[in-house]
Amino acid sequence: MPDSTSQITSIIDLAARGDSRAADQLFALLYDELRAMANAQMRSEPDGITLQGTAIVHEAWIKLMGQDDATWTNRKHFFAAASQAMRRLLVDAARTRQRKKRGGGAVKLELRDDDRVWQQDQELLDLDEALGLLEEHDAEKAAVVKLRYFAGFTTQQVADHLGISVSTAERYWYFARAWLRSRMDADDSGDSV
Repeated sequence: MPDSTSQITSIIDLAARGDSRAADQLFALLYDELRAMANAQMRSEPDGITLQGTAIVHEAWIKLMGQDDATWTNRKHFFAAASQAMRRLLVDAARTRQRKKRGGGAVKLELRDDDRVWQQDQELLDLDEALGLLEEHDAEKAAVVKLRYFAGFTTQQVADHLGISVSTAERYWYFARAWLRSRMDADDSGDSV
């Protein structure tokens, strides 16, 4: 009898090929973990956001299952794709809120003291841009950030997921945070010139 990891890998493979029964089975098996990832991502969102963890899981699932070229090789690869899909949803929501703030909506609204939401949206957008640059520079360190920050993984889980030691995962995390912060600070100072 196959272990649960190889069983899930088989189900992931079938779901990636378009087997709807396998996709339903996969969703049931992984829902709790996906929900935990979504909740971890929502903790970094501002208080005034109307998105919910459940909605993020379902939207990310629809995106994942709607891919024509889905080729998840294993559980690790699937969760990386799920984390990326959730991150994209949060970034898209932040962009939408930023557009509306800048007059993109047809209806003019009086804003209350919700500037903190807009600032956090801008920080998320800045982080997303800097993370894209880090990914070009060093994809593995960017993967550590995605798993720690967006998926809510612990250092041990990141190490297991990426097949690296815990101390390497910690070093990558510290480096990536410093690199991203310096990049975001440089962008902030460049905007004000």
